[in-house]
Amino acid sequence: MDQNYAAECCETTEVHEELLKKVRETLPCEEHLYDLAELFKVFGDSTRIRILFVLFEAEVCVCDLASALNMTQSAISHQLNILKRSKLVKCRREGKSIFYSLADSHVRTIVSQGMEHIEE
Repeated sequence: MDQNYAAECCETTEVHEELLKKVRETLPCEEHLYDLAELFKVFGDSTRIRILFVLFEAEVCVCDLASALNMTQSAISHQLNILKRSKLVKCRREGKSIFYSLADSHVRTIVSQGMEHIEE
């Protein structure tokens, strides 16, 4: 591995107990850390990100999403199911159509902050 990208390490072993005490007091429980990691995995698929960007603009049905993203309704439905299970999107029925939208403003914030980070 290139030396420029290797993590630097301490030259001696010294544990800073005061710092570790603070860290242990504020570190979330393992269950919450696992759930957070699982949530970020959902954002690891570009199709799901594309769906979220469409939903930033409007509440749409599966047919609209499939057309906008040039994908099959089946493929869109599969991704929407994952987004719904992760509580990132919600849906409502109107007649024979099911309309999807962002679950709440947090979804927009997470994606927007991610975009800001990569554009820096």
